[in-house]
Amino acid sequence: MSEITTRFAPSPTGYLHLGHAYSALLAFEKAKQAGGRFVLRIEDIDRTRCKPEFEAAILEDLQWLGLVWETPVMRQSERFDAYAQTLDALKAKNIVYRCFRTRKEIAEKIARAPHFDAAGPTASQYVGAPLAPDEEDARLETGDAYAWRLSLARAREALGGDFSALQFFEAGRGPNGEAGAIKAMPEIFGDPVIARKEFGASYHLSSVIDDAAQGVTHIIRGEDLFTATHLHRLLQALLDLPTPDYFHHRLLTDDNGKRFAKRDQSVTLRALRQDGASPAQIRERVRL
Repeated sequence: MSEITTRFAPSPTGYLHLGHAYSALLAFEKAKQAGGRFVLRIEDIDRTRCKPEFEAAILEDLQWLGLVWETPVMRQSERFDAYAQTLDALKAKNIVYRCFRTRKEIAEKIARAPHFDAAGPTASQYVGAPLAPDEEDARLETGDAYAWRLSLARAREALGGDFSALQFFEAGRGPNGEAGAIKAMPEIFGDPVIARKEFGASYHLSSVIDDAAQGVTHIIRGEDLFTATHLHRLLQALLDLPTPDYFHHRLLTDDNGKRFAKRDQSVTLRALRQDGASPAQIRERVRL
């Protein structure tokens, strides 16, 4: 049996809260009990929102909780070359295309096309196509913003019969009780954005690349990311990357049933520590 490797991958856009503590502790304990590896990744690809002080606070909070991880810590801000190489590989396979439509234009297109779902997992299940070469060259010449979209149709062609056989294993529970072998349905994303002109990779692409690079075998995360797994499974197949097992867990809420979020400073680990809470009390509070 191969060694189990779990990870915790926070974004330093604020202080950790109880929900983060629950997810991090679950991943750490899973690896510890199996005699495996626990790795940390700082997902700081968004340089406008990520702050060094939040990263420092994350490390401090996790150490206070008693977590130990391998070093050096992987930081996405140091991996843009890896993302660019992977994007180039997808370009070479003719699976991605530049999309110059703005969010407003896409919303208007969706409104005119009832078969699109504005409430889809990526905010829009948009299906498009590349511009004619001369028109694309003109837009690039003027410096217009664009996104790199993954063509679902071309991905389906590239994988052939393997596309319909894509699946992943859910060891936890999805938001609707999904468990066991799950058929992957990446079509629910339409043609998803996997990179932008100003960002080398989206969360979806960078996460898949980094999980493989760190040897992660079991991904433990909140059930709000369950839907993303459908797209991640497709990317893994296109990039010939291993498929981890997934364990999606419940989302912690306050006494009023409201989900914990970074903006709720009253439930950050930093605030709780300042109020005298102990790591043992945090474990008890998240019912670990």
